[in-house]
Amino acid sequence: MATQRTHRGFTLVEILIVVIILGILAAIVIPHFANASVEARRSSLTSTLQSVRAQIQFYMLQHGDKPPALAGTDWTPMTETTTFNGKDTGPYLATTPTNPINGKSEILTVTADQLGGAAVTTPAMGFVYNTNNGKIWATNTAGDKIFNEVNPTDPDN
Repeated sequence: MATQRTHRGFTLVEILIVVIILGILAAIVIPHFANASVEARRSSLTSTLQSVRAQIQFYMLQHGDKPPALAGTDWTPMTETTTFNGKDTGPYLATTPTNPINGKSEILTVTADQLGGAAVTTPAMGFVYNTNNGKIWATNTAGDKIFNEVNPTDPDN
């Protein structure tokens, strides 16, 4: 008696159906991951701004309400030890902060408070800093406008 062996496997049609289903699922899921990445950068920006603002306020508290002299790429008043009234203070930040939205650390100095969505006079900046009162804002992805913190989903962000 001969034994009969049967080889079982998937047909080409079955494999194609599985591939099509996986493609449809991928098309549904991938945009959600892209949005999660954008949301993560926005959350990181919010956290960075909170930290920098708190440390600027701490600097001002320890330096007689005088804001740190930040400009261009110079964050040294915040990242190095400073002296006020004969006392060493700081550093207030461990490293130079970077805007997570656009990857820039440069500071544009202004003398008036800014509103979200306002144009930046010098593009490609990471932050905008009011030298009179120590307030700081981040720029958008392009670095040409103030990041709109009130509406983080603003298309100009």
